[in-house]
Formats: sequence, C-alpha cells, structure tokens
Amino acid sequence: MKVSKGTKLFILGAVLVVIDQIIKVLVKTNMGLGESIDVIGDWFKLNFVLNKGMAFGMAFGGLWGKVLLSVFRLVLFGFLCWWISGLAKKKDTPTGVLVGLTMITAGALGNIVDCLFYGMIWPETIMPGAPFPFMFGQVVDMFYFPLFDYQLPWMDYPRTFFGAVFNFADSCVTCGAIYLLLFQYKFFSKE
Repeated sequence: MKVSKGTKLFILGAVLVVIDQIIKVLVKTNMGLGESIDVIGDWFKLNFVLNKGMAFGMAFGGLWGKVLLSVFRLVLFGFLCWWISGLAKKKDTPTGVLVGLTMITAGALGNIVDCLFYGMIWPETIMPGAPFPFMFGQVVDMFYFPLFDYQLPWMDYPRTFFGAVFNFADSCVTCGAIYLLLFQYKFFSKE
C-alpha cells in the first residue's frame, strides 16, 4: 500500500508535536519552576521557565497581546496547513519545501497547545492576571545554551551570548525556517 505525501507529512508533524509535548510534560512534572540541571558542562542546561510570550522569551503586550498572539498563531497554523496541503498536491514541489514547512507548522502547534490548554491542565501556568485559563497558558521552555558571557565597552554589565531559553517547538520553527532559507530559496523565488 502506497502512503500519500500528505499522510507522510501529517505523520512527521504529529511525531514532532508529540516529542515536543512529551519533553514539556516531563520537564513540568519533574522539575521545579526555575530549576536548572547541567547537561553538558556550563554551556547546555535544562532550565525550566514559563514563557508568556513568543519564541525565545520575547513578550508581546500583556493580556491583550497574549490573546492577539494566540489568535495569530491559530490563523498562521491554519494558513500553513492549507498551503502545505496545496503544495503537496503539486508534483513539482520539492520534498524539502514540504518538510521545512511541516517543521514550522508542527512547532507552531506545539506552542499553541501550551497556550490554549496548559492553563486548564496546570493552573500554575496561567498567565498572571488572566481572566480565565483557556488561551492564557504559558509555554514551557527548558533548553538553555549560555555559551559565554561578553561585555562591550558601552554595556553596563556582562551579557550572555544566546541567553534565551527555548523548547523543542521553537527549535522546529527555527530549523525549518533556516533550512528553507538556505536550501529552498529558489523554490520560493519562483513561486
């Protein structure tokens, strides 16, 4: 039995979302908020934080920003699913384009699940001041790579190079986007 391209992409996306959610649940249920575990020396740590905003800890305007961000994520997720579905039906669409877009879509869905449902599952993850738990869950982040500290002459204090804490879903979005930019730009320039 031949499996369609769309089914393969769905399976890939589902596997990525499941991996993301398993990691987040393991961190949430086995670590205390703010707890840090050294994985490889001082430069790779598991550091459990809650992120009320976007990827890599960027915030977006309080409670209304959270609502707008959640709605934007849902609309973007729907658009990406529609776009991938259309591209998968075309014979000349490179598999790499479909895989890169699927990675981005799966990463978006992984963080959407946190935002929409984690506040209902774990009340302590509800964004402070939120009127209700649905749509106000905070995203669980854990990967931290404080590679080195640096201070430029005009800085008041040292900064950590790549001091953001992120999760597997963020990695899917970032790796998918970088892959598309580096290796599939010709497809998008002709589209």
